[in-house]
Amino acid sequence: MSTAPLRQPRSKTLATWLAVAGGALGAQRFYLYGHKDWLAWLHPWPTLIGLAGVVRMRNLGQDDMLSWVLIPFLGLMLSWGMVSAIVIGLTPDERWAERHGAGQPMQATAWGPVLGVIVALLIGGAVLMGTIAFGGQKFFEWQQLQAEAEPSK
Repeated sequence: MSTAPLRQPRSKTLATWLAVAGGALGAQRFYLYGHKDWLAWLHPWPTLIGLAGVVRMRNLGQDDMLSWVLIPFLGLMLSWGMVSAIVIGLTPDERWAERHGAGQPMQATAWGPVLGVIVALLIGGAVLMGTIAFGGQKFFEWQQLQAEAEPSK
């Protein structure tokens, strides 16, 4: 007789939407694997570092170079959450039942995960493009500041 606790089956639709809403904080991993999942605990830190960059920029202005470095962490974590939503939402129902069904028969998920994937594609694309544009602009501004600081030869 097994003494392992019985796992509850996990909803693919709920996991997809948790990744859309809180993927940067690891909400989908906490739902799927529980509070003992060490990867889930790694998600909030870069997100909070990026939020600290946003707060620094709001308080100190756009000339704060440390915020230039910190803000892309937020964008990358938001993008990572959207990628997680896409991967979860596009997982075939049979494979989902094997991994997270807890021995229950496969259930068709209908449109819930598909709509989550569509939203994740829209948000993830916009956030990633914004992060790349912001990071690129700040990198070239930093290079220009370095060139101006060097003495003329």
